[in-house]
Amino acid sequence: MSSSNSTHFSSRLGFIMAAAGSAVGVGNIWGFPTQAATHGGGAFLLVYLVLILILGYPMLVAELMIGRHGQTNPADAMAKIGSGPVSKKIGKAIGFISIVTATLICTFYTILSGWFVSFALAPIAELFGFVKVSSWLMEFSLSRNLVFTTLFIVMVVLVIRQGVQQGIELWSKRLMPLLLLILVMGVIYILTQPGAMTGLEVLLVPDFSRVWEPDVLIGALGQTFFSLTIGTGAMMVYGAYLSKKEDLGKLTAYVTLTDTSVAFLAALMIIPAMYVAQHNGVQIFAEDGSLLNSDTLVFTVLPALFETLGGNLQYLLAFVFFILMTIAGLTSAISIVEVPTSYLMEKKSISRNKATYLIGALVVVLSLTVVLNFEQLFSFMITLTTERAQPLIALGIAIYLGWVWQRNDLLKDIQAQEGADSNSIFWRIWPVYVKFVCPALITLIIIQLFNS
Repeated sequence: MSSSNSTHFSSRLGFIMAAAGSAVGVGNIWGFPTQAATHGGGAFLLVYLVLILILGYPMLVAELMIGRHGQTNPADAMAKIGSGPVSKKIGKAIGFISIVTATLICTFYTILSGWFVSFALAPIAELFGFVKVSSWLMEFSLSRNLVFTTLFIVMVVLVIRQGVQQGIELWSKRLMPLLLLILVMGVIYILTQPGAMTGLEVLLVPDFSRVWEPDVLIGALGQTFFSLTIGTGAMMVYGAYLSKKEDLGKLTAYVTLTDTSVAFLAALMIIPAMYVAQHNGVQIFAEDGSLLNSDTLVFTVLPALFETLGGNLQYLLAFVFFILMTIAGLTSAISIVEVPTSYLMEKKSISRNKATYLIGALVVVLSLTVVLNFEQLFSFMITLTTERAQPLIALGIAIYLGWVWQRNDLLKDIQAQEGADSNSIFWRIWPVYVKFVCPALITLIIIQLFNS
């Protein structure tokens, strides 16, 4: 990756918006409220906040640091840390698996985000009297999935081919503030509706007896990885585009804070919205108290809620909400597709345009394969990448960083490069923490995940 300025973020804000955009995705706005609603509201929120602090943040620093030190794609950046031929090969393998994982995540992510685009267009079609078109946009069908998955991938490709500053950074700076604005407005609107306070209580008052339940812990851990895009190589790529002058510890804190705030705002909107819907006569819970359709919460409960409001308001709210989801999908997908794109550009020495089109074509083929075999492949891809591969890659990175990197004094060089004070709390705690605590925590999750 050449270090010409065009392959670097032009400003601190640009980086924070792009990295937060990568982290803020469907995982926050769809996954987090769904997980919180399923796993005891306040208890889940509490565990998630603790995990973001003790695991998400240090791992995010690790990935960004590897990327910035390597100034290259994840596979070569990981190899650069190694001290001998064997450790270099292992590093390269971990990095390469993260690139493959990112590409596989695109398969279900583009389908899901395609639904958001079609759901955003549906109320407009209905408003103009195209009832058949509107129902086609809302109903699950092969034709709709093929059209909108492809359309979404085209949107991502158009941003990435513009490059780091004119594409990724520019669009992140436009889309992220819009996303935050829509979320805040959504929260304010929902909290004024009857029934919302019940939902607010469920979210904000934790039942401490549930904090140690395996389901709550595993759900929150999986959410931590997925929402911060840890283990996909995206943050390593963004780290490589970051100026050496920036303070990584501080920047990562801003990104983590933005990401967590969005997840929290989404939960503040969606969980009370469930109880508003219930107040308006929409059934949310089954007889045994479990959530109906927890996987498709966003696609069932919210449209049902909007319908109960009637009038043109229902169309406006549905449109605005699904535009919000589309933005979240887009900012994340940009970072995930950039991972294999940057790898191809570097390895084959081809132009960004050509690399973007090649990777775009690959993602189209893979995603449409999943669409055509939806029953067999959709859930399988989600489990394979987010529940299996991401935690394993994170474990590989933590062990590699803690045990290989420490041994060959690279961390001392990096401290010097950062101009960091080696006596600061961060540098005293973080290396030890990544060496012992992170691998132990990740191993616990993996054991639980593979036993579940």
